[in-house]
Amino acid sequence: MWITRWPLPALLSWLAAWFVYAAALAAGLSPGPALAAGAAVGGVLGWLQQQRWRRLIVALGFPASVLALGWQGGTSGLLWLVPLALLWWLYPRRSWSEAPLFPTPRGALERLPSLAPLPPGARVLDAGCGVGDGLRELLHAYPQARVEGVEWSRPLAWLASVRVRSATVRQGDLWADDWAPFALVYVFQRPESMPRVWAKACAELAPGAWLASLDFAVPDVTPAASWQLPGGQYVRLYRPARKAASKPPN
Repeated sequence: MWITRWPLPALLSWLAAWFVYAAALAAGLSPGPALAAGAAVGGVLGWLQQQRWRRLIVALGFPASVLALGWQGGTSGLLWLVPLALLWWLYPRRSWSEAPLFPTPRGALERLPSLAPLPPGARVLDAGCGVGDGLRELLHAYPQARVEGVEWSRPLAWLASVRVRSATVRQGDLWADDWAPFALVYVFQRPESMPRVWAKACAELAPGAWLASLDFAVPDVTPAASWQLPGGQYVRLYRPARKAASKPPN
């Protein structure tokens, strides 16, 4: 149903928390208990989400908006829609439905060169580069490669290009991109996206190219290598193989 499509559950949960908070104040409760009631509603609705990062976003949205707007005193809480609108511009709805804006940890990709060596000048893509943390790590791992990034959010793509000037960053759709020219594609997506990532990699990457994924595995596919990071995350390295084209009948 459309009402379950992310980020609508988050928006409706935040509105519910604000409604309970306002109703509690109208009923005569002091601000402290009213805030606790709103936060409790947000926490319960957050727990209903399946993914941990979505739980955090839903549960923390109301408290974060209260803290951000606390300086306004008695001004209407509806002004929290202003920073929300800014967030929507920076991180548009399509990006919310694909992957959270979480950075690639420092040193996460340092084992890539020994496991997936690339020749100088090879093209490497960060598909969904966010603000550029993955680009930074790819450049550290492959200093002689041509590292590129594609990001759907125009403001985030601009920020990534400013932060990581040695990489080529463009605004665009990672799913519409042609991955054929790249020797390695790096993704930090979400579990639901990985079958689509794998299908695209197998269809487009050249023989011998690599797919690297942070945190999320390709279902039912054994990686060529994997390692755990100090924070508990995993990096998985795959060697996609193009499916042979079927021969037309004689």
